[in-house]
Amino acid sequence: MHPDYTSLEFGRPPAQGDSSTGAGAQRPYVITNMVMSADGKVVLEDTEQGLGSANDQRLMRELRVHADVVLNGAGTLRKSGTSSRLNAARLTALRLERGKPAAPIAAVLSRSGDLPLERAFFRERDFEAVVYLSDAAPVARRQAIEATGRPVHLVPDADATPSMVRHMHDELGAELLLAEGGPTILGQLFARDLVDEYFLTLSGVIVGGGTPTPVEGPRISTLASIVRFDLVSAAVNQDDGEVYLRFRRPAGAAGAPATS
Repeated sequence: MHPDYTSLEFGRPPAQGDSSTGAGAQRPYVITNMVMSADGKVVLEDTEQGLGSANDQRLMRELRVHADVVLNGAGTLRKSGTSSRLNAARLTALRLERGKPAAPIAAVLSRSGDLPLERAFFRERDFEAVVYLSDAAPVARRQAIEATGRPVHLVPDADATPSMVRHMHDELGAELLLAEGGPTILGQLFARDLVDEYFLTLSGVIVGGGTPTPVEGPRISTLASIVRFDLVSAAVNQDDGEVYLRFRRPAGAAGAPATS
């Protein structure tokens, strides 16, 4: 079964005052998308490329049809590069029909500002992009990023992820944020209770070793505080040996604080 993600519908984020972005703050609806090996790994030879099939890549691009912002971490940008392109005229046409720009805004979050400025994220102009940078980053690195023409928004080092999400909603007008990884930034989003839906492609590949899982960082849940996402759908692709899973946070579920 090969699902079509272009026709999906999404809900709304928690009501005012229920979000960890701050009392009374609003935020976009946040969805994440990752591909994982059968033994729970997301990196093969230092990159996520090769774990998913062409159908997995298609579904990733179809999720971008709905997004106002596509977020990646600095590590993903360094290793693989990133953009918000759809790379399919059919998908671009769908966005335009729905009153959206041809591509979502591409966003990267970085603590250090040590970014590969030669990447297409900085050089190409067929999509908008913004860099969220910790206010603890060296000024020289911030200035080097700004010199590429991409806007830089400073976020508090101790509160970077919620501040970034607030800015996306308040200043960029984002209603739906798609976070594509990597594992560190997904860990930050889950730890701050900012994820509404979790899309996961389960691949038949076995990787082994100590490579990352889809969500890295401090332990998020204990048995007493665990929040179980509801399974919304599961589609089996026998041809490529993949299962496409969609999880959604239960209505009214309280977030679990991260623990060390």
